Amino acid sequence: MANKASQLASRSFHSARSHHNASLVVAKYPPKRWMSTTSAEASLNSTKQSATKTISSSSTTKGGNVGFVQWYESHLNARPVTTKAITGSILWGLGDGVAQTVPTFFQDADDNKPTADSFQYDFPRTARAVFFGFAIHAPLSHLHFNFLEHLTVRSQLTGYSIPVFKTIMEQFVYWSWFSNSLYHGAMGLMQGMSGKECIERIEDVLWDTQVAQWSFWIPIQLLNFQFVPVRHQLNVVLMTSVVWTALLSAWYPPEAKKEEVGENKTDTVE
Repeated sequence: MANKASQLASRSFHSARSHHNASLVVAKYPPKRWMSTTSAEASLNSTKQSATKTISSSSTTKGGNVGFVQWYESHLNARPVTTKAITGSILWGLGDGVAQTVPTFFQDADDNKPTADSFQYDFPRTARAVFFGFAIHAPLSHLHFNFLEHLTVRSQLTGYSIPVFKTIMEQFVYWSWFSNSLYHGAMGLMQGMSGKECIERIEDVLWDTQVAQWSFWIPIQLLNFQFVPVRHQLNVVLMTSVVWTALLSAWYPPEAKKEEVGENKTDTVE
């Protein structure tokens, strides 16, 4: 009996001690305090996230350039060919406008060539350039730049060998010959020339076009292939083409137009 009483007393003591310890814990860290702290932290995190989104949205709205870049990138990722085609048509039209207007400011009245006073803009020519940039050049260039990237990856090239390889392939192996021939042939057809006349035109101007292209585009493309992502390489070419066309037109004003040709012999296509 004594042992039983001793065991009951011991259990009662440990139970009371456990209850006392639990009471101390609850007293020191009340449940309400835990709940309020968790709720406050969640509210604080939510406020921070809302503030971050508001600041980001405000920055994008105020910074027009940032907003345009994000907008353009979203379209480029969703519809790359269509976006490049529209971009190409705009920049091809701009380039042709530059090629037509710039030479008039470098002509003398005695040259029997259009001057700023007698100049008449050739809208059908610009329309042909816009169509060529939209329907022909941009879609094929999209395939070209991606094909070059595919060849580079398969060849396991690294470092500076990548832009050198791409430039050699583009300028000397296939693309420049094909794109320049396509440009002169397509423009001839849109002007109403026959197939035979288009071939003769290509034979007449292709070599001069290639020489002009190599002198300017090789360094440009080395930099383009080295530093610009593949999806933007065509845009670099198109924007540079506007400057290139203006320089050519200023430095080497076109000769009097031939009836069946109508464009500068040294026009180059990338």
